[in-house]
Amino acid sequence: MKVSEAKYLSKKIMQAGEIPLLIGHFGVGKTDIAREIATETGRKLVILVLSQMEPGDLIGLPARDENKTKFLAPDWWPEDGNTIVLLDEINRAHRSIRNAIMQLLVDKRIHNHILPSGTWIMASMNPPDENYDQVELITDPAFLSRFFILEIHPEPDEWLSWAKKNNIETEVVDFISKYPEFLSVHELVSLKASIKPSPRSWHKLSKVLSLMDTEEKKEYSYILASGIVGPEVAKVFIDKSIAGDINTPTEILLNGNIPDKLDIHEANGLLVRLVDYITTVDDKELEKLSNMLDIVSDNLLKLSNVVPKDSFEAFVRMLVNLSNLPGLKGEFSDKILRKLVNR
Repeated sequence: MKVSEAKYLSKKIMQAGEIPLLIGHFGVGKTDIAREIATETGRKLVILVLSQMEPGDLIGLPARDENKTKFLAPDWWPEDGNTIVLLDEINRAHRSIRNAIMQLLVDKRIHNHILPSGTWIMASMNPPDENYDQVELITDPAFLSRFFILEIHPEPDEWLSWAKKNNIETEVVDFISKYPEFLSVHELVSLKASIKPSPRSWHKLSKVLSLMDTEEKKEYSYILASGIVGPEVAKVFIDKSIAGDINTPTEILLNGNIPDKLDIHEANGLLVRLVDYITTVDDKELEKLSNMLDIVSDNLLKLSNVVPKDSFEAFVRMLVNLSNLPGLKGEFSDKILRKLVNR
């Protein structure tokens, strides 16, 4: 999702008392999202870079109280609930502080210190790939189930708008305008394959959806659901309860069941589902799609006529990212791009 979408959803998630986990490559704006939300809501921001912290920094140091030992509050501990605590680089947290993180997520406390009521918590990390150090907690289902996973992919137009407002040199802005492919690394970001549904995750999803109106649900329900119950379950949930008359990705790609008109929320939601479908589809289904390339490309061109131009361009950029992958997904995406270009 775009940075603006991640920011909007992070705020909604925290308003519901839940915790967003922003995942993206370095420099995509994860910390800036926290800063902007803090500024807009008048909250103090506390950033804990967990990879640089010792256990005592996080949980406080022990002290003697008469005949008992108690832990002093760490110096970062919020004074009131008008605070956002950002747990940065959670995938690099040392094993010795991992349990304390879990206690903070589950009970909003560490030892005898309870977070002030109203304190918001959010977390961020780099994706689990060969470019970053990582630890096993990023694959721990019990740990991941505490978060709404929000995967960030910066959009060139969005970054250019930010750059102009923040006095980025003209030479840089002009270069990225002409060559947007050089804005950031073209690698997929995903933890969704590790996310499974549970009674807890459905409860969390319900709390956030309760803060949204009908139009917001159309646009964001799939992103939210896939980040807390997993993409496969999210597809069924959206198809059966949210999307209404909007067809499934298979019906769109193979049967051409495309509405004559889509509003902006329906269009963006559908394109997100298509991207996730192509990203997570199994090899058997992918072979079926590969044998029907002409039909798939024709239907995508048909779809391009009923969705916003910039939304479809973002979809094509994601196909470019997928085309760099090894195996069937990369080959399929590359062939589809060639078909689209030649039609």
